Amino acid sequence: MPTDAVGRFLAALDPEHREAVSAKPLEEQEELAAAWERELETDTELDTLDELSPPAAEAEAARRVLDRGTG
Repeated sequence: MPTDAVGRFLAALDPEHREAVSAKPLEEQEELAAAWERELETDTELDTLDELSPPAAEAEAARRVLDRGTG
């Protein structure tokens, strides 16, 4: 399991989005990963999901970040 923010963010994405984000410049990947970490930290709705399934919470946060078009 990746330990850096970008690696963890990429792992949370579905394969199609993972490929698309991997093709972006590293700086943009880092910005998306930072937004993803903020989403995980600040969204209280994800807290409950995280208790039930941390991977599901991470995937939901990643989806939200990409839906917003952050980066």
